Amino acid sequence: MIPEKNSKQNIDRFLGFQNEYDRYRPEAPEMIIKLLTDYLGTTPSLVADIGCGTGLSTFLWKDVAERVIGVEPNPDMLGKAIDKLSRLEAPQSITFVQGYSNQLPLASDSVDIVTCSQSFHWMDPETTLQEISRVLKKGGVFAAYDCDWPLSLQQNVEEQYNQLISKTEEWLASLLPNEERAHKWDKEGHLSRIKASGAFSFAREIVFHNLESCDAQRYIGLTLSQGGVQTVMKLDATLLEQDIAAYTAAVEQHFQGRTLEVLISYRMRIGIK
Repeated sequence: MIPEKNSKQNIDRFLGFQNEYDRYRPEAPEMIIKLLTDYLGTTPSLVADIGCGTGLSTFLWKDVAERVIGVEPNPDMLGKAIDKLSRLEAPQSITFVQGYSNQLPLASDSVDIVTCSQSFHWMDPETTLQEISRVLKKGGVFAAYDCDWPLSLQQNVEEQYNQLISKTEEWLASLLPNEERAHKWDKEGHLSRIKASGAFSFAREIVFHNLESCDAQRYIGLTLSQGGVQTVMKLDATLLEQDIAAYTAAVEQHFQGRTLEVLISYRMRIGIK
């Protein structure tokens, strides 16, 4: 039973492409550990990663916190995270559970750090922030962080990306009635919602950057792992063929078989209870 204020469309949006997501999406950078532990003022005993997907942002904490819990509503994404955990030499301090952002399987005042990596915009902000406040200890830190899209590279590539995403949104609007579409909240509103919740004594936005090695295949895969693109491709794989081909050609022309350092820019909005 999905709790009230959770969208089945949002949860189901990620069904069936957990492998592509896990293969191409960036792992959370270690800068996040420094930023959040500095604000916490100590080493965290318990970190909860909400909307953890395949665990890309959860495993970051494996050698830092005494316990790490990844919470994910989508069964395919959760299954991938659990499978990775079983294959990695990861400490038993990490666990993954199925759950929802506004009904967390965690005790009140028990968590030091709560994170939402590329996921908070899919959650009902009001009830989610209330629930995060419930589970956080006094002085605990909440952080919602996201990459900027497209990743910084080159004008023509980025223009082709924007065209592909624009066409994707057009197809979604024409193919699916509003009640069947996933709903996301504007990321630019994250900080104002954190402040307006009244649950935090301090809130701010932090911008930081990370360099990752990337070849053309991965750069293209990052784009095709976008939920909207995947949704349209599931509905009719031919609809975006021309746009994907144009985008792929632009990326391959730029990379020319090389592996390049690509700048990934992050925006993190934090609240301290």
